[in-house]
Amino acid sequence: MFVLTLKELFRLVFVTLALGYIFSSIAKRPRSLEDLQKRFDFEDLNIAAIIAAPAVILHELGHKFVGMFFGLQTEFFASYFGLAIGVVLKLIGSPLIFFIPGYVYISNATAFQSMIIAAAGPFMNLVLWLGTGLLLKHKHFGHKTMLILYATKRINMILFFFNIIPLPPFDGSKILSGLLDYF
Repeated sequence: MFVLTLKELFRLVFVTLALGYIFSSIAKRPRSLEDLQKRFDFEDLNIAAIIAAPAVILHELGHKFVGMFFGLQTEFFASYFGLAIGVVLKLIGSPLIFFIPGYVYISNATAFQSMIIAAAGPFMNLVLWLGTGLLLKHKHFGHKTMLILYATKRINMILFFFNIIPLPPFDGSKILSGLLDYF
């Protein structure tokens, strides 16, 4: 049965809000004078959460649900330290923001199971990347929706390629390790 605990739901909401803040400048939109006078804009947080959170949350839930499919005990954790790094990099205006927002703990997986579970996260990013690419081919969306879809496509493409790097701690290292153990 695919169930999230109340703790996991809280962590997912926390990660979503943190990602919204960290990426709140991802999609610049026209602003009124009143908007410019605000220190913080909840519309920017909302748009950024719509763009970034599914990429990260569905990536991690891919790991979780495949682990559950194998009958393994799984739990999603927010990386509060990793999110704090992202917030600090955002606050200092770093041009590169690198952090780990969360992870899924999975107990007692075999090498083959670990390989499949590790591949599930990047696979979710691949599906989101290609899916938004197909949606973008339809030019009948509004400007705001097109921007959101384009940013969603880009972040999922980046996460896909980044996560298949065959070096620890990336998923690619677990995929390669599982392949080497399997063959």
